[in-house]
Amino acid sequence: MSDTTAVPQQWTPIHGAPYRPVPHRPERIAADESIARAARLREAMGGRRTVRRFSSDPVPEQVVKDAIACAATAPSGAHQQPWTFVLVKDPQVRRLIREAAEHEERISYDGRLGEEWLAALRPLGTDAVKAHMTDAPALVVVFQQRYWVGEDGTRHKHYYVDESVGIAVGMLLSALHLSGLAALIHTPSPMRFLREVLDRPENEKAFAVIPVGYPADDCQVPALVRKSLDQVLVEI
Repeated sequence: MSDTTAVPQQWTPIHGAPYRPVPHRPERIAADESIARAARLREAMGGRRTVRRFSSDPVPEQVVKDAIACAATAPSGAHQQPWTFVLVKDPQVRRLIREAAEHEERISYDGRLGEEWLAALRPLGTDAVKAHMTDAPALVVVFQQRYWVGEDGTRHKHYYVDESVGIAVGMLLSALHLSGLAALIHTPSPMRFLREVLDRPENEKAFAVIPVGYPADDCQVPALVRKSLDQVLVEI
């Protein structure tokens, strides 16, 4: 009996290739089931919170990888998929990232941020100490690829990189939350040290560091209220 297991296609750049459409006929979900699914999703996502106090308990690695795979389905400018997700589990590497991040954060909190930004952060209880970098059992460091290099060494620009990677990160946070894990978006500024510590190529620029894990037993979060639907939705 022949093996009929589907082999995933290997992605290669399609820059300059002709348009080749293929049929797309997804099954249409009945309206009542669609409404029920949307309500369950809204309720589940309503419980998502940014966590800064993590347990050191290990998390299922496959859950994190599947969440990253979900993020990589995000739409992107010209379908160029300008992202790299680096999963950092090594405690020593996470320690190096924390030390470098805290160095930059101390400078920021000591005045580089400016009083207006510090005032905006004050209700959140943040500071220059970034224990989540080493407490969480894993970090996902997201890089944006500013360009790609062809086989002949020529550089090709990527388009809508910020927007594309931002959408992918949003999908990553959703996938992690819906899989039972907590996460935090951390964007130390500047972030050049991340490319150096993780030995990434020149075409990649750090976008965010995302600690992933379970909330600590003594975890607390700010008492925040999200905008209601009528505050964010405009119907015309």
